[in-house]
Amino acid sequence: MDGKKIVLGVTGGVAAFKAAALASKLKQAGASVKTIMTESSKEFVTPLTFQALTRDRVYDNTFVEEDVSKIAHIDVADWAEAFVIVPATANFIGKYANGIADDMLTSTLLATKAPVYVAPAMNVNMYDHPAVIQNLETLMNRGVTFIEPGAGYLACGWIGKGRLAEPEDILNFLHSEFSERKEKTLKGKNVLITAGPTREVIDPVRFLSNRSTGKMGYAIAKAAIDLGAKVTLVSGPVQLEAPQGVTLISVTSAEEMYEQVMKHFDDADLVIKTAAVSDYRPTKVEAHKVKKQAGNLTIEMERTKDILRTLGENKHHQVLVGFAAETQDVETYAKEKLERKRLDLIVANDVSDRSIGFESDENRVLLIDREGGVKRVDQQKKETLAYTILENASKLLREENHRVRESHR
Repeated sequence: MDGKKIVLGVTGGVAAFKAAALASKLKQAGASVKTIMTESSKEFVTPLTFQALTRDRVYDNTFVEEDVSKIAHIDVADWAEAFVIVPATANFIGKYANGIADDMLTSTLLATKAPVYVAPAMNVNMYDHPAVIQNLETLMNRGVTFIEPGAGYLACGWIGKGRLAEPEDILNFLHSEFSERKEKTLKGKNVLITAGPTREVIDPVRFLSNRSTGKMGYAIAKAAIDLGAKVTLVSGPVQLEAPQGVTLISVTSAEEMYEQVMKHFDDADLVIKTAAVSDYRPTKVEAHKVKKQAGNLTIEMERTKDILRTLGENKHHQVLVGFAAETQDVETYAKEKLERKRLDLIVANDVSDRSIGFESDENRVLLIDREGGVKRVDQQKKETLAYTILENASKLLREENHRVRESHR
């Protein structure tokens, strides 16, 4: 982030106060920050706040030219190495998507060649409105990158998606975007990823499943796209949107996931299996709802196919990465799983720790490779961890490619 020239655009939402926190964090991280405020944003935060935090002037009027030798909005557009819009209201997104340039911010955005990062914040019903969805899609198709809002209690009183990402998360997102990791280390590689839970049906209304949300797998899929890979994501049922550019294959049961993974396995260079696949399924699926009855209910179960072990037994040029979700003796069980299933790398974590793991946005893991090397990765956002996992997997992939070339000499 050091020396990065960033234009921070602030629009008129109640989350504008978080933009001030982000401005401070960007400045502390070494970035040069210029702020552009819309008129409505000044109803929530004053320009003086941003001027004090960034030690630079605040732009809020297209027609105010402090330096008559320059046209301000063109000068700022040319200066910028990145634009970050925090918060981005539905009104701003609509204007930007439709090429309207009626204030300093929209005029400057239409003039810049710098990458643009937009962090939406609005009421959940506004975020789901067809017009907003269409505008978001329009901007994505033009190459605008969105920093996804969170879900939770909103200022308007509704609960749902639309809460601005926290300043720390935005900073981490930008850091990963600007870092050396963005070198296309997986360019030309086919990456196959599994994510989420599976469901094993008991009757028409019940199924057996687990707590996996798919967050880790989806984060890895996005990071792999960023690093230049062609990504196929085989996902169980989750409440997540597939990253742009990913080929998504939705499945429900362990058997369906097995079939799709094996179908795409031969073409893959790197396979990362984050999915929490059911180990057992009912031997019989009832045609009608099982009625409540006196006493206990016994369901006979049978083993599902072991996808990871099958991949390990059949790999030839692929690098295979597995996950181990444990509640005790994490390192011991992970090493045993790596050996037994012929993995090249295993990512292990303690899911009994409620601050990390399944529902959490963060994780703390051990990375154990086929040579027995152990790397401890401190607690961090899953989006950041995804790059760390791929860095290690990419190294193994380069080693495997070298081995294959040597064997053909």
